[in-house]
Amino acid sequence: MTDCPPSADDSVAGLILAGGRARRMETEDKGLMLLCGQPLVQHAIERLRPQVNALRISANRNLESYAAFGLPVISDESPDFLGPLAGIARALATTDSPWLATLPYDAPLAPLDLVSRLRVALQPRGGVAAVAFDGERLQPLFALLHRCVLPGLRAYLDGGGRSVRDWLESVDPIRVDFADIPAAFRNLNTPQDLAALQELMPCPTTPAPTA
Repeated sequence: MTDCPPSADDSVAGLILAGGRARRMETEDKGLMLLCGQPLVQHAIERLRPQVNALRISANRNLESYAAFGLPVISDESPDFLGPLAGIARALATTDSPWLATLPYDAPLAPLDLVSRLRVALQPRGGVAAVAFDGERLQPLFALLHRCVLPGLRAYLDGGGRSVRDWLESVDPIRVDFADIPAAFRNLNTPQDLAALQELMPCPTTPAPTA
């Protein structure tokens, strides 16, 4: 367990993870693909922004497109696409808040109470990380992390580690039960996933013009 010094500041910064290669999306930038006429990253922003004190996007390509959403955009320190942990490390190193909430950009149904439920689980135990559990599996990118985990994360990355799940185990995360809303963690890895969710979602329609 990583030890963290006590702090009167309990603010939470948010990070939308949009820095991957999205190989299974046929090289398209997944965050900019449309669902209900809106880019996936915009869905993620709308889910997380009300839950945090400040919000940023982690991206490694199409930076101008992501900046157009009106949020700060940060990139990995390495140009080698080291995976989401590199984006998390960059955010932890540059945030003013002691806590960082993470959300992948391909989860448009993410819980609207994600951060509050993770925080409530952490408070009585004094942990440094909390992660969502959907009733069947851990969801390692739906997490709340204290910035004091950064030295260990950097050491893990420097040693060649890339697995979010394996690194999380090293900080003994509190697993928070979200089995009541497993569909909230549905992510989109292929164009077929996106098309299937498009059919299921109650997308808003534009009213027909009146005469």
